[in-house]
Amino acid sequence: MAGDNCIFCKIVAGEIPAAKIYEDGRAVAFRDINPQAPTHALVIPRKHVASLSEAGEADEALLGHLLRVAARVARDAGHAEGGYRTVINNGPDAGQTVFHVHVHVLGGRALTWPPG
Repeated sequence: MAGDNCIFCKIVAGEIPAAKIYEDGRAVAFRDINPQAPTHALVIPRKHVASLSEAGEADEALLGHLLRVAARVARDAGHAEGGYRTVINNGPDAGQTVFHVHVHVLGGRALTWPPG
């Protein structure tokens, strides 16, 4: 579903606007349009990878980079001390609705456990 059909690929390509808060050669981070916490950002790879399950061995460094970007986004939002949550939904039963792997970064309020 890469390219024309993927909303996140369109954001990466600049075809759909997003409130970007970070970008580099491998990743883009932007504010979620339906926030579930005061800070709710998405960190996506520029490369289309449909889900965590579909990521291959060659994607290991990219996945690690996404988590480092998520930590930076949380730190920049002021959540390094108080805490934040990172979430990767994998598949429809887990709530994945856009099939382009992405890390949710949530913070700014107390988050309960279990989450769902």
